[in-house]
Amino acid sequence: MTTERIVRIIAGFFVLLSLSLGVEASPLFHSPKWLWFTAFVGANLFQSGFTQFCPLESILKKLGIRSGCQASSCH
Repeated sequence: MTTERIVRIIAGFFVLLSLSLGVEASPLFHSPKWLWFTAFVGANLFQSGFTQFCPLESILKKLGIRSGCQASSCH
């Protein structure tokens, strides 16, 4: 599994979790303040699309997980 795929999976999970905790119609509702976490994840994804910098991807690379280009040998 590549860093890009892991980032997408974790970001998607965090968005779904924070929405389920922040939307009043959810059976898991806790507080509407969880929606700020949804906004944070979205803003991070947005900026990383322009800057190519993602803190989670940096951490995953330090843990030895390959990026998509390294995994497919495209240089």
